[in-house]
Amino acid sequence: MFIGAERQEFDLKFQLTRKHLVEALDALAERDRHIAAGLEQAGYPAERRYGAPSYEHLLRIIAGQQLSVKAAAAIFGRLEAALEGNFRPECLLAMPDDELRGLGLSRQKVSYARGLSQAVLEGSLVPEELGQLPDADVIARITALKGFGRWSAEMFLLFALGRPDVWPAGDLGIQAGLHRLRNMRARPDRARTDRIGRQWRPYRGAAAIFVWHYHSNMPMP
Repeated sequence: MFIGAERQEFDLKFQLTRKHLVEALDALAERDRHIAAGLEQAGYPAERRYGAPSYEHLLRIIAGQQLSVKAAAAIFGRLEAALEGNFRPECLLAMPDDELRGLGLSRQKVSYARGLSQAVLEGSLVPEELGQLPDADVIARITALKGFGRWSAEMFLLFALGRPDVWPAGDLGIQAGLHRLRNMRARPDRARTDRIGRQWRPYRGAAAIFVWHYHSNMPMP
C-alpha cells in the first residue's frame, strides 16, 4: 500500500481527458506524418471514460473480451438490467449460471465473473484502490485474476484510470487501425505494433484512442 510521499508519485486523476488528447496528438503530429495526416482525415477522438475504477468496470471488461464494441455493450446492458443496477459481487454470485449464460455470457466468462466477484467480496482485490499503484502493479493485480490477461488490465488502465502512456499492442483493433493509418502491406503483429508504439511515448494512451477512432471512422479503401 502506498502512503505518504510515495503515494504522491501517482496522479490519481483521470488524465486522458479531451484536453489531454488534443494536446498529446498535436505533439505527436509534429513528429509523425501518419498521425498528422490521420488527424486531417478523421479529426480528434472523443474522451473515452467508463467511470471511476470499480467492480462494475471490471465486469464490463469481461463482457467485452473477444467481442465487438456493439456486442459487448448489448451483453453488459442485459447484465445491468438483470442486476437492476446493483453492481455488487454478492448480487452476481446469487444468480444461477444458466441465468448468466442466458444474458450472453459464455461458460468461461461466467466463471471469470464469479472469480472476480469472490475476490472483491473477500477483499483480495479492491478496484477503487488500484489508482494508487503504478501501471505495472495494476497489471499484476488484475492479471492475477482468472480470465484477466494483459489486454483486460490495459483496458482498465486506459478507461478507468486514464493512464496516459498505455499501449495495448495485442488489441486487434489497434493492429487493424495501424494497418490502415500507416498504409502497411499487412496488419502488424503484437511485436511490430509494440515497436511502432514506442516512438509515441509518453503519449501512447492518446495514440491508442486515436488509432481506434481512425479505424472506426474512416471508410474502407
